Amino acid sequence: MSLDWKKESKPLIVIASVFLILYFAPFESSRIRSSVMESLYLAQWYAREHVILCLIPAFFIAGAIAVFINQSAVIKYFGAKANKFLSYGVASVSGSILAVCSCTVLPLFAGIYRMGAGIGPASAFLYAGPAVNVLAVILTARILGVELGIARAIGAIIFSIVIGLLMQIFFNKEEKEKAGSGMAVPGAEEETRPLWQNLIYFASMVGILVFANWGKPDDSASLWNVIYDYKWHLTVIFAIVLDIALILWFGIKWWKIVTLAAIIYITAELSPGLPIIHFAVGALGLSVITASNKGEASEWFSESWGFAKQIMPLLFFGVIVAGLLLGRPSGDGLIPSEWVYSFVGGNSLRANIFASVLGAFMYFATLTEVPILQGLIGNGMGKGPALALLLAGPAVSLPNMLVIRSVIGTKKTVVFVVLVIFMATLSGWIYGMF
Repeated sequence: MSLDWKKESKPLIVIASVFLILYFAPFESSRIRSSVMESLYLAQWYAREHVILCLIPAFFIAGAIAVFINQSAVIKYFGAKANKFLSYGVASVSGSILAVCSCTVLPLFAGIYRMGAGIGPASAFLYAGPAVNVLAVILTARILGVELGIARAIGAIIFSIVIGLLMQIFFNKEEKEKAGSGMAVPGAEEETRPLWQNLIYFASMVGILVFANWGKPDDSASLWNVIYDYKWHLTVIFAIVLDIALILWFGIKWWKIVTLAAIIYITAELSPGLPIIHFAVGALGLSVITASNKGEASEWFSESWGFAKQIMPLLFFGVIVAGLLLGRPSGDGLIPSEWVYSFVGGNSLRANIFASVLGAFMYFATLTEVPILQGLIGNGMGKGPALALLLAGPAVSLPNMLVIRSVIGTKKTVVFVVLVIFMATLSGWIYGMF
């Protein structure tokens, strides 16, 4: 039996590549060793800071979108034939509600896209989710200057709409075919519960996601700091609302929720000052309850787990590669920081292009781009490249790209990333001239 070399070429290339890297890599080099450690440190930091509080709630929300949102409603409001003003308007301001990074937004993007959202509104949401972040804009204005903060806010909203419209235009033929086939897909059935019940259900999960990840602002006298002081109280309130919704409308037995609440309370008493542990226990308990339940709750967990299986391996691989190449703010990867400083100096077109590309491939957690840019500006980075990095960096990253490709394919992913880099470069160059 002859081998199908076309089919076997991919695993052969992977095996050969790994072998050659292991055989020839100069592991005795201090640069190589430090880069490997930087990648592992970044992956560890990502696991500690983002998986439990960010990604797990996002997976549950994405799973809920797949199960509890009527497909015909998604197509009506976000499909290729939807009202453009409404669909792009909602998508472009989504980040003002969701304070998420370029990775946390991915399960939500995958959920609405698979439910029938057009590539245009879905791309606008994908960009705006992490880019149009009220806290990030305020922090930018306070630390880097009001002008840069305003430029970031306006640029991000306009970007999301323009990128969405261009993606819709570039893939209009495919979108028309998708819209045509979508008409025959089941999903026009009546809702099993009133809209207001679904709104409360989703609002409770979004509230948990937002307040569990609420960052501490620099100004101790601001409203944002007051919210930070009570973030876990607010998170608990939204969790209670979710528990009530699950009992009343989703067939979860009350004693299961009460038992889980008691376990969380005991955990809190045994580990005071470690809310992330209490949160993890709650997430694990919710997983067990929904997975063991019958009907919609079990479907909800199944869909959420499906998103986790698809997205998590790609995210961690992307984070490790990003750390290997670019390191962390406190340490270099294979690309020395001196090279970065030399390429982003001034307001030249080259500096703006490099800042956009760097931002697109580097991983930025929510709000971390501001102190990083503060250091770069202190080393001679121009305001134009700074804006370019602000517009490209938080919205996309190497881990982000790997997951997007698995959802919408290689061609759409390349076009989306190129549009982000091009528009960030153009905006930074124009801003730098003035």
